[in-house]
Amino acid sequence: MSTVLNTIAVEPAPAQPLREFWGYFSANRGALAGLLIVIGVLLVAVFAPLLAPHAPDLTNNTAFLKPPFWQSGGSITYPLGTDAIGRDILSRLIHGARLSLVIGLAVVVLSVIVGTILGLTAGYFRGIYEIGVMRLMDIILTLPSLLLAIVIVAILGPGLMNAMLAVAIVVLPHYVRITRAAVIAETSKDYVTAARMNGAGHLRLMFNEVLPNCTAPLIVQASLGISTAILDAAALGFLGLGAQPPSPEWGTMLADAREFVLRAWWVVTFPGLAILITVLAFNLLGDGLRDAFDPKLKR
Repeated sequence: MSTVLNTIAVEPAPAQPLREFWGYFSANRGALAGLLIVIGVLLVAVFAPLLAPHAPDLTNNTAFLKPPFWQSGGSITYPLGTDAIGRDILSRLIHGARLSLVIGLAVVVLSVIVGTILGLTAGYFRGIYEIGVMRLMDIILTLPSLLLAIVIVAILGPGLMNAMLAVAIVVLPHYVRITRAAVIAETSKDYVTAARMNGAGHLRLMFNEVLPNCTAPLIVQASLGISTAILDAAALGFLGLGAQPPSPEWGTMLADAREFVLRAWWVVTFPGLAILITVLAFNLLGDGLRDAFDPKLKR
């Protein structure tokens, strides 16, 4: 008997979910790079007052449009140069990282909460309510996102809070559609039927049984949605409808520098690079999360 037991191959223990997730995520080099950049931006945003060499609104009447330190006429006091009224661009970029991340996170949190509730109830109850919700989302999706955001801000008035609300409305349909599709797929499974037969009510079925199994696509969409929110908020700021001067928001910095593009390249280039790198990092992070969560992509 002992000989038979010794000949039985010992199956390896199943991988832990977190370790398995990290294995698939780390296989995507772009996702790792995006994660490192996102962590760096977060650290810069948190420690902005300590990292910034100057206050973001501090002006210097003797340093108008001063070039970066490696160019002739530049100074290490202003490493990336100054803008048209003598404010340090590096300090404004550092404080702008905090503002841009707050915008992205606030927009995503608001749209995820509202979109999850609408998608969850639409996918669970179906019927006329589902048709009404989804047709409303289809109407929002038929309109160009930036144009719709501009219209909403024009109605509510320019300002950071109104811009955040407008962007949240624009990205809302994505979360509603994702949640509804996941809920419809989950409600037909055996564990939901068993919970229903055990006497579980609607609220318990929706929030305790169905919703926890729909979080993976929402997490992926939320990571991608932060980049969309930052980009749309920067576009509204550039048009003068988002954060208002002297706020160090990246889009507002671009708007302030429009007339100096040809003779002071640094006032436009560095805010544009900050937007590009941050948006790209969140997109790479979202791609990595999608690869790690989606079982169809696991090999």
